[in-house]
Amino acid sequence: MLRKKETGFTLIELLIVVAIIGILASMLIPNLLDALQKAKQKRTVADMKITGGAMFAWVTDNWGAAAAGQTSTGTQVVLSTFGTEKTPVDVYKELVPQYTQSVPERDAWKVPYHYWFNTGAMVSRHVMAIASGGADKNCNCATYTAAPFDPTDYGQDLVWADGYFVRWPQNLK
Repeated sequence: MLRKKETGFTLIELLIVVAIIGILASMLIPNLLDALQKAKQKRTVADMKITGGAMFAWVTDNWGAAAAGQTSTGTQVVLSTFGTEKTPVDVYKELVPQYTQSVPERDAWKVPYHYWFNTGAMVSRHVMAIASGGADKNCNCATYTAAPFDPTDYGQDLVWADGYFVRWPQNLK
């Protein structure tokens, strides 16, 4: 009597498939995590550009463009020279709805932005700045030397001041 051959996968075949899936996952997950951090970094930079542009437009309309960016050729920026740190609500009151639709309170890593917007003394050397602590969620918010940094170092602070980025991600190859 002939026996009907059973169909299906053997244990060895299933183990090989699971091993292959594990190898593929181990190669793809780090790239996925890196892409997520890169997206957060890009979103934070975009938020800073939009809000900074709105701040610059406000300064131009209210005081003239010459007041902002007076020291934009300098290599060091000291955020304490920008006056008192403002809350997003303070900045919102000046910019919405004429210059922008919203002022982000938190960066892509869910950490509050640091804002400086000296709306009362346009003859000061420094008028406006925005800082984000990056992925490590720790903003130095002190003195920065204007320079790019490795875009895969997500813990670096991002700083925009007086119309230009002081700290920004850039391929340094």
